[in-house]
Amino acid sequence: MTEWDLRCELAAVYRLVDHFRMTDLIFTHISLRLPGPEHHFLINPYGLLFGEITASSLVKIDLEGKPVEPVEHPVNPAGFVIHSAVHKARPDAHCVLHTHTKAGCAVAAQRDGLLPLNQMSMEFYGRVGYHAYEGVALSLAEQERLVADLGPHPALILRNHGLLTVGETAGQAFLRMYYLERACEIQIEAQSAGVPLVTPPPEICELAARQLAGDPDVAGDFVDDQANALAWGAMRRLADRIAPDLAT
Repeated sequence: MTEWDLRCELAAVYRLVDHFRMTDLIFTHISLRLPGPEHHFLINPYGLLFGEITASSLVKIDLEGKPVEPVEHPVNPAGFVIHSAVHKARPDAHCVLHTHTKAGCAVAAQRDGLLPLNQMSMEFYGRVGYHAYEGVALSLAEQERLVADLGPHPALILRNHGLLTVGETAGQAFLRMYYLERACEIQIEAQSAGVPLVTPPPEICELAARQLAGDPDVAGDFVDDQANALAWGAMRRLADRIAPDLAT
């Protein structure tokens, strides 16, 4: 993809996160690595709501979180502490998406974290890391511990803080966050009923996780290798409908 195509993809993700009410005013970030040896990234301009972000308003920054081109809006370097750590440690993490949602923060405050209570949560069974709260993420010293806790996983629950997903594309990071958020919402709803909860046995949870990851060895009688591409295509069409200005 060209830089403009990537700008449009990332702007679409910002608008979708806004549409699905996963925002925290002007805070949190979604960053996307640009191709090339310069280690440049796109991120939101500090001060804009996610619903205001367009492809051209995204800011190009370096690994220190500093703009590499003249900008109209400021950048929040402290907000890139988490993102830069993940980008440095995970070559596959082209996109890093971080949220502070009500359900995500609620699960992040629970001792046992995300529970295998529904099919959406199975995607993350044994595949989500946990990072202990160390205060507002303003210290570079925290980066090493954060990436160690993320490990090879597609998602991280930051204790007492929020959720994080990574993806090889902006669309993949978004879809992972969408389902991680839904899993958290379902968990809180199920717990609020005040009745005993049913959890499948570990071997079934692992089977479901592998199926949802597209593992051909456990696919069963049918294989659906188009799901994610079709889902992201649908989300791009939605983004274009709700935000016709995103590509400006």
